[in-house]
Amino acid sequence: MRPSRHSTLRTRLTALSATLLISAATALGAQAAGPPDAQRTESAKPAEAAQFQQVTLAKGVEETGEPMTMAVLPDRSVLHTAREGTLRLTDAKGTTKVAGTLDVYSHDEEGLQGVGVDPGFTKNRFVYLYYAPKLDTPEGDAPDNGTAEDFKKFDGVNRLARFVLKKDGTLDKASEKRLLDVPASRGTCCHVGGDIAFDSKGNLLLSTGDDSNPFQSDGFTPIDERADRNPAFDARRSAGNTNDLRGKLLRIKVKKNGSYAIPKGNLFTPGTKKTRPEIYAMGFRNPFRMTVDKKTDTVYLGDYGPDSGTADPKRGPAGQVEFNRVTKAGNYGWPYCTGKNDAYQNYDFATGESGAAFDCAAPENTSRHNTGLATLPPAQPAWIPYDGASVPEFGDGSESPMGGPVYNYDKKLDSVVKFPKEYDGNFFAGEFGRKWIKRIEQQKDGTVSKINDFPWAGTQVMDMDFGPDGALYVLDYGTGYFNGDENSALYRIENAAEGHTPVAEAKADTTSGQAPLKVGFSASATDEDGDDLTLEWDFGDGKTSAEAAPTHTYEANGTYVATVTATDPSGRTGSAGVHVTVGNTAPKVELKLPADGQPFGFGDEIPFKVEVTDPEDAQIDCSRVEVTYILGHDSHGHPMTSAKGCEGTIKTQADGEHDPNANIFGVFDAKYTDGGANGQPPLTSHGQSILQPEHRQAEHFTTSSDGATKGEVAGAEGGKAVTSAKNGQWISFDPYAPGGLSKLSARVSGKAEGAIEVRADAPDGPLLGTAKVTAGGGWSEVSTALSGAPEGAGKLYLVFTGGSGALFDFDSFTVTAG
Repeated sequence: MRPSRHSTLRTRLTALSATLLISAATALGAQAAGPPDAQRTESAKPAEAAQFQQVTLAKGVEETGEPMTMAVLPDRSVLHTAREGTLRLTDAKGTTKVAGTLDVYSHDEEGLQGVGVDPGFTKNRFVYLYYAPKLDTPEGDAPDNGTAEDFKKFDGVNRLARFVLKKDGTLDKASEKRLLDVPASRGTCCHVGGDIAFDSKGNLLLSTGDDSNPFQSDGFTPIDERADRNPAFDARRSAGNTNDLRGKLLRIKVKKNGSYAIPKGNLFTPGTKKTRPEIYAMGFRNPFRMTVDKKTDTVYLGDYGPDSGTADPKRGPAGQVEFNRVTKAGNYGWPYCTGKNDAYQNYDFATGESGAAFDCAAPENTSRHNTGLATLPPAQPAWIPYDGASVPEFGDGSESPMGGPVYNYDKKLDSVVKFPKEYDGNFFAGEFGRKWIKRIEQQKDGTVSKINDFPWAGTQVMDMDFGPDGALYVLDYGTGYFNGDENSALYRIENAAEGHTPVAEAKADTTSGQAPLKVGFSASATDEDGDDLTLEWDFGDGKTSAEAAPTHTYEANGTYVATVTATDPSGRTGSAGVHVTVGNTAPKVELKLPADGQPFGFGDEIPFKVEVTDPEDAQIDCSRVEVTYILGHDSHGHPMTSAKGCEGTIKTQADGEHDPNANIFGVFDAKYTDGGANGQPPLTSHGQSILQPEHRQAEHFTTSSDGATKGEVAGAEGGKAVTSAKNGQWISFDPYAPGGLSKLSARVSGKAEGAIEVRADAPDGPLLGTAKVTAGGGWSEVSTALSGAPEGAGKLYLVFTGGSGALFDFDSFTVTAG
């Protein structure tokens, strides 16, 4: 997952060797920051005047893998997971360490997903993890077509288990109590879900995805039940099945011995034939994030929807996503209905014929894969469905609802950072692709009163919750695709109406290597209150410094955290640090092929070549190199297939899920984990390349000149285009490798004589070709031969030339390899 911009062949370093930025107030909550007379009074300022500060607790923390979920502990420490199996703990001062690792299956979206904290944690130290155990699943992809025996080999589970987190902050793996296994069809994409929360009665809630492959359903509901088809293409076997735990919101009461009971009020009474009593709500596609308002026990849940760009009377509605508000047990419709109960057609994948629309009031599950009831509970409409700009306050772009918490104001809580009283009962919604947090005011019955912007300076919201100090904690995915990157972070957003905490930043010129290791550090610190700050370094080996940019040599092997602390005159402190590994050097991973920005066609077989160097690994074991093909969509992605080795070929899959006019592309990710050295843990690095589709919509440009616009245009593919291009304007695509291309064809609607100049690397870079545009005649195709791209060119610029005024609308372009 990442936005469209990408640095060429960028190598990702592991969290233990990456720069770690931390800025943490050392005295909050019960030990409130600042002297006693600085405590916030109960006469709260108006919400509009409240000031907020985004404090960086940890940055670059998940560079070995994707940041997934987090849970705030009673002492304001935060547990957070990476999909590759690592559980980390960031304490209240901002120091991050590995709490434990699980050996997980991670072929597609599976891995270590959710983390939850027991309501009685201070006494029992219980934490809960949702993960994919290794089992004996074959490597590689499950077949799309075959026999039941072919598919059975890939049957697996995702497991909910309870562990003890020891007082030293490490996970006691031997304490594992296996609570619940959820079936999983492995070797194929998608939708795991995996969020964990507790209600006011101590019931554990777990969200699970429909575990269904959406990529050959044209962006509509996946209900393919052909006899030779992998059952993973039929969501009626899971989300629409009353006897299956997938595509559900599960609710159980965990007992002290690790078993569980069924609380009253679930969807099906225990003992009801063809049902699972753990189900609280059903009919979800990918309920990726959810929280529970413990004042009301209402569940707030974000559910991802399918991707068809337009409705089809023979298939069903256009794709839309949902924020759901679950106040009681119920069925939320998928895969029969979506949004405000917009029904899909009962489409027959064998014949290509459509039957009647499903009845949202009484959906019928007639699938050959159904093991549950035939007649389902009525579908409940979504609380806030949206697609495109259907909710103006949500803006436009990618549709990726991440759910979020409700804020409950506690007047007795002694904390200067707690949110204002005026925010009591507000729902804080997160959006991954659109990169926002919204504060939604609502009435007691859930009626939305107002949707407000909320300050957010991170990238892609992955998870968030309020901590015991009344501040909002946010896990930021960063800008990588299925690997985490230097922008992945953990933040705390504080109410700073009574003063700001210093914000410190620490950097190092190297973060791994052999002893003696000489490291050059640098620090900066700011304070929005304008206070003078003092700095002090602690290098983690007993040595200190008061310099802003010290140099320090580590003489002994070990893993160190070098921390700089900034202090203001009132005693508030902010810290920042860098993890340094001495005794092992992070490997360097370069994806030589495919080239970053290389054009390709969906379904192509693409060679890959990976070059790995590591000072401590005398010989690189290519069997430990894993290359994954990811289907990119806006700023997120779907892992489609993977292969092992330093060289090979991956066949990209044709996309049958997304609108063909959507912003879709390919991503190749190469990963290598070294063997560790000198008693130090293994380190992981990544290399990635973005692949550009041969046919590209012009409106999905990366950057543009001032004045270049895009919007709706009649007759354009997908309804949108670059509009009224003028002389001197340009659009660009980055990364884009134009070397080896022989032709570019563009779909335009001419208004006057003009041209599209194709240039490399800059608006005035080498001219590769010019496509002439004539006036009138509606939509037409113009083309030009291409040549002269310099070696290593990594950007494509399309420059518009001609006379004054609007020259043409620019819909899309197609390139041809030489």
